[in-house]
Amino acid sequence: MPRDTLTGSRIRERRLIAGLRQADLAREVGISASYLNLIEHNRRRIGGKLLLDIASLLGVEPSMLTEGAGAALIATLREAAADAEGIPAEVDRVDELAGRFPGWAELLGAMHRRIVSLERMVQTLSDRLTHDPHLAASLHEVLSTAAAIRSTAAILAEPGELAPEWRNRFHRNLHQDAERLADSSKALVAYLDESDTSEERRDIPQEQVEGFFAAHGHHFAEIEESGDPDSVSLNELGSGAARIIGRAVLAIYAADALAMPLDQVTSALEEGPLDPLSLARRFRVDLPTVFRRLAALPEGVLPRPVGLVICDASGSILFRKSLTGFALPRHGESCPLWPLFTALNRPLVPLRRRVTQLGRTQAAFDCLAIAWPQDVPEFDRDPVYRSIMLILPVPAAEAGDRPAHPVGTTCRLCPSADCTARREPSILSEGF
Repeated sequence: MPRDTLTGSRIRERRLIAGLRQADLAREVGISASYLNLIEHNRRRIGGKLLLDIASLLGVEPSMLTEGAGAALIATLREAAADAEGIPAEVDRVDELAGRFPGWAELLGAMHRRIVSLERMVQTLSDRLTHDPHLAASLHEVLSTAAAIRSTAAILAEPGELAPEWRNRFHRNLHQDAERLADSSKALVAYLDESDTSEERRDIPQEQVEGFFAAHGHHFAEIEESGDPDSVSLNELGSGAARIIGRAVLAIYAADALAMPLDQVTSALEEGPLDPLSLARRFRVDLPTVFRRLAALPEGVLPRPVGLVICDASGSILFRKSLTGFALPRHGESCPLWPLFTALNRPLVPLRRRVTQLGRTQAAFDCLAIAWPQDVPEFDRDPVYRSIMLILPVPAAEAGDRPAHPVGTTCRLCPSADCTARREPSILSEGF
């Protein structure tokens, strides 16, 4: 296939490296997942604004997607060299490698992409294996059925004759258990198969709510106009628990919109650079309100997307607005160095930290965090604290302006061996 017709393949490669689902990328650029699937399989040509939008979301130059293998391959080799800590690769001669030994260069690039894909899979499965109750039940079903089959087979394999009636009964049990194992295994594989084109959601209630907010761009014009959280239908959510959580989050959204009207916030942001403290003083609200409001602004109001994470005093994530390049596990056991958790040790003290996440993306973020009591505590009763963190991506041109604090995802996956906060060795560096 000519190289200039492989733009779709390179889009797919960059999307997988960025950790984006096909449906998420399609939604961000305003096309259907099925159409993006045709593009990624080189069945539809792409150019113009759509190519520019996809390249921007993937964080690459459009030329890397269209100029053939050269630019994309060289960029991949540079990423591989950057990831290989302690190995003095001749990065300044990567062009020579790709030119003189294109086969070996393609092989190294493919191996690097494979490693990236496998590490992301390990990260996802590690989180799910540890905390997913549905997955735990499915695994228990598979293992218990396998144990039953083994017990029945052991009885049939014992020396001596069995009465025909008992032999037939064991054979029947063995057949039924085998069918049950096959059905359980298929269900487990289907659950683990996160197909890019699948629209079925099997998430826990908090994840359903986050998906619902993401599908609406974290902005609800109905509430902005009416101030009524009940103006938004939650029928899309698949469970009653998710609808209860969603209604509570929408009520907070409505209160924030009333305290900081959209037109006034937009005008304030046009007057100068983003300053949450100034906005808090101007609208006479607390910083958590400002953080939530900034994360709920419609596209185009801020120069670039922002992320948001809210947790309780136990460190459990209550709400999360994802951001490309930002990885914070949903089910706890996160890196304790995130400002989100540091703020819990210093309630009501605003923190600002520039962080860079260890691992594949090496993206830099300005993280603004604060912990606050939900209500005024009563006498002889401890306050209930929550912590919130606003995540602002740092442009590459500004990343070196000041030092960044390295943080990880979880100790199980973090490559930093000498971190004082480490709880357990990383399976990526110490082996399985």
